[in-house]
Amino acid sequence: MLTKSDLMYDLPEELIAQHPPEIRGTCRLMILNRKERTFSEVEFNRISDFITADDALILNNTRVIRARLKGERELTGGTVELLLLEKITHLVWKTMVRPGRRCRAGNVFSFDHSLKATVKENLGLGRALVEFSSEGQTGELIHEVGTVPIPPYIKRPSDELDDVRYQTVFAENDGAVAAPTAGLHFTPEILQRIQNAGASIDYLTLHVGPGTFQPLRNEMLADNTMEEERYAVSSDSLEALRKCRSRNGRIIAVGTTVARALESIDINSSKDLSGSTSIFIHPPYQFRNVDALLTNFHLPGSSLISLVGSFAGLDLVMDAYKKAIQSKFMFYSYGDAMLII
Repeated sequence: MLTKSDLMYDLPEELIAQHPPEIRGTCRLMILNRKERTFSEVEFNRISDFITADDALILNNTRVIRARLKGERELTGGTVELLLLEKITHLVWKTMVRPGRRCRAGNVFSFDHSLKATVKENLGLGRALVEFSSEGQTGELIHEVGTVPIPPYIKRPSDELDDVRYQTVFAENDGAVAAPTAGLHFTPEILQRIQNAGASIDYLTLHVGPGTFQPLRNEMLADNTMEEERYAVSSDSLEALRKCRSRNGRIIAVGTTVARALESIDINSSKDLSGSTSIFIHPPYQFRNVDALLTNFHLPGSSLISLVGSFAGLDLVMDAYKKAIQSKFMFYSYGDAMLII
């Protein structure tokens, strides 16, 4: 049986991208052919060359919210950081609290612009329900005080460029605390070329949670689980997927978030689908609704590389990662991409 150790590799720190490419859509794209077990490279803006008129490209249109709030605990003045996970009501949010010991019910945190948050319930594992209050428009202040929660492996504060570049050009539905990073490479022009080639472009929503950055807790892969993430898939997108299958086209998932959502649903449904998924995909796994996968290069020992290894074969993926390191590809959220066909 596979273990977390099978997902590990050594990555030089200088290959962890700290900034997005200067121009969106100009990163390097590795083409991994599963059948032929070959690797090739093009610039990302040539991805339309590998998509046919029969294919359906599926994108995650979640929008990253300004979810990270830094403040201090009243009375003690100790620093605290909240990560907004889910809006329960206008004022109440499910949050991740750092450090977790500050999750005690009744604790009050103060932020800029008179914004305060009171812990209403400790949910365990560093999560808490908090209720916000202020002397002004609380919802607007939460947005003003919050910053884009760029990943922890980006060793710099977030800046104004992240507000734009850590967001896909097709982001629509607020709710994610992390970007669906495979989608960051697309520009309107690239999407237009794909449509001009005759392929359909369709969307679903999966609000990416903090679990995307968390290492697997258990050594045996089968013993791990993932936090629930909310998804929604329209009946129009489901119909497009079925039409793609009927013409023997490929369903191309843009990112592991899309792959997880697609593998959590029945594409034969005639109604809009919504719910939560905690599906953890690990080898061996037979994909039902994904025929090709666009993805970035992921953290060692993560649920993301487990999914990619399930899709392409773990040995082949680890060979691809080794080649990517040798060729100085850039890794993680702002890094280069891989199209697995």
